[in-house]
Amino acid sequence: MTWKIEWDERALKEAKRLSREARQQIVAYLKEKIANNQDPRRFGKPLTANLAGLWRYRSGDYRIICRIEDHKLVILVVKIGHRKDVYD
Repeated sequence: MTWKIEWDERALKEAKRLSREARQQIVAYLKEKIANNQDPRRFGKPLTANLAGLWRYRSGDYRIICRIEDHKLVILVVKIGHRKDVYD
């Protein structure tokens, strides 16, 4: 079972602001580790408070905030940023 990775408009804009190297690292992480796994929750952590329902993945100093849609087998990337300010 493979999961499909989809990108929110906001996340695409944030990804374009990153260095090419960081962008490649994030895309490779999502494709290789998350999309090809039976349970994408295995590698992430659930968020709480105002971000409840979303999941966080770590790729170097960057965090990938996603919504997991089980009924469609889709992982929607909603935000990407450096770990110090991604949760703001």
